[in-house]
Amino acid sequence: MSVVGFDIGAQACYVAVARHGGVEMANNEYSDRASPTIVGLGEKRREMGTSARNQLVMNPKSTIWGFKHLIGRSFSDPFIKRERQGLPYDVVETGRDGLGIKVPGGEAPQTYSPEQVMAMFLTYLKKVAESSLGKPVVDCVISVPSFYTDRQRRALLDASTIAGLTCLRLMNDTNAVALAYGIYKQDLPAENEKPRNVAFVDAGHTSLQVAICSFQKGKLKVLSKAFDPELGGRDFTQRLVTHFKQDFSKRYKLSSLDKPRPTLRLFNECEKLKKNLSANTTSIPINIDCLAEDKDVSGHMKREQFVEMCEDLLKRVRAPLEDALAKSGLKVEDIEAVEVVGGSCRVPAIKDIISDVFKRDLSTTLNMDEAVARGCALQCAMLSPTFKVRDFSIVDIQPYPIRLQWQTIMEGEDGEMVVFKEGDQIYHSKILSFYRKSSFELRASYQLPSLLPYPSPHVGTFSVKDVKPTESGEASKIKVKVRLSIHGIFFVKSASLIEKLPAGSEEAMETDKPATVAGNSTDSSDVSQGSEEQPPPPAAAPQTSQEEQPMDAAPGWQMRKVLTYCLP
Repeated sequence: MSVVGFDIGAQACYVAVARHGGVEMANNEYSDRASPTIVGLGEKRREMGTSARNQLVMNPKSTIWGFKHLIGRSFSDPFIKRERQGLPYDVVETGRDGLGIKVPGGEAPQTYSPEQVMAMFLTYLKKVAESSLGKPVVDCVISVPSFYTDRQRRALLDASTIAGLTCLRLMNDTNAVALAYGIYKQDLPAENEKPRNVAFVDAGHTSLQVAICSFQKGKLKVLSKAFDPELGGRDFTQRLVTHFKQDFSKRYKLSSLDKPRPTLRLFNECEKLKKNLSANTTSIPINIDCLAEDKDVSGHMKREQFVEMCEDLLKRVRAPLEDALAKSGLKVEDIEAVEVVGGSCRVPAIKDIISDVFKRDLSTTLNMDEAVARGCALQCAMLSPTFKVRDFSIVDIQPYPIRLQWQTIMEGEDGEMVVFKEGDQIYHSKILSFYRKSSFELRASYQLPSLLPYPSPHVGTFSVKDVKPTESGEASKIKVKVRLSIHGIFFVKSASLIEKLPAGSEEAMETDKPATVAGNSTDSSDVSQGSEEQPPPPAAAPQTSQEEQPMDAAPGWQMRKVLTYCLP
């Protein structure tokens, strides 16, 4: 069984493989650990990673990058409208507000969904892992941003299936970093001692993620998480691009800098300039040969000037840090360490803000670029029966509250409830009791759309069918079990119709035992009202209340399954 972790970044990807000697990073065909997240689609062949990046400037219309932002989104999404303005390739609308990437083909242009493009790239990463391991790769763990919604997570799972991979878990970036940090620690406090609280900040190319976790021996618990999905190193580079476009247009009288090729060349040079500014305080030059209209251009930038033009972006860095600290319920002095990862954490101004919020020096004990991939490989090893890994459980939390709605059948009845609150444990079940005489539907959605990366709050529609009244004509009792899966995806696990047996007969009710998954803790709860021994109320109303432990069967009742259909 293969044990592989994929870190799919917005700019570069890393592949980690677990061997019996530990976790290693896999090199691509260019002997490089980092593979650019780029797919080049030609008439006869596909280019991936480094080879696709090499053709980006010469063939921008057929070279796809930034598709990680497009997966699981709709064409009418305001984010997509903004993103399209900076993409050299065509993003078009498909059926039912779908999203497609249109590239030139042989006889006619071809349109691919973001999931298909992601599957192409996952196939390439799969080959990189197979080359390193020397055997086929099927099972893996894939990293995702902690702010990914149900729809985006399902889309990534679909892409992995297309690529022939079995994703054992979609693991949040910050959780993977926390696992890579804590599993090797020998001095973690015991279970009966005060936990060690550590803040993890992942500042990547396009997003900023923060998580505060508590560690005890063999256990990791996420206390809070916060993020800014649209703030990353790309935004700081874009400020340099905008500055030099205006400067070069004025000094060199250039009017074609908005075309794809000069824009991409200028962006690449500004990316290098940003890295040099992070390491130097002196004025750094920028020189580009034949940028546009056969003219060579040059300029320079100081770190102070760069920080001044990015002042509004730097203010946004502080908000997720303070939000995560407030949600955790901890004080600044309770945080024992602050671990930073991600390429953007190399920017001195960003490091200063993080240090100022948490009032302590930053820790860089982990590899800033490879920590996520290593954590994913460790999680895959935990889920693999062929590897023996130190016991280490991970308790993750839900970032968005999810509500369930249904059609009411009597006046004054509540037609919705929040089944999973923000901060509820992932891989967690709840049971709701309904009284119905016929089939009905449940609609799941996010309670606060303003918190989402995109405006659509819809999660899915679930139809519970084959519901009939009792022999006496009363409403039947339906127990619906809802769950947050190990991937952080909401679904209806089962719907069971409770039937009353004739007097004098007893049969135990089926109860689901809490599942156990390596590296994860589980929990099961029952959301219901009243006693199992009592008959249903006269009105066929849904019954919900506070959580309680799963109940054993009551004499005179039995349970049978009702078909459940998921229409996400």
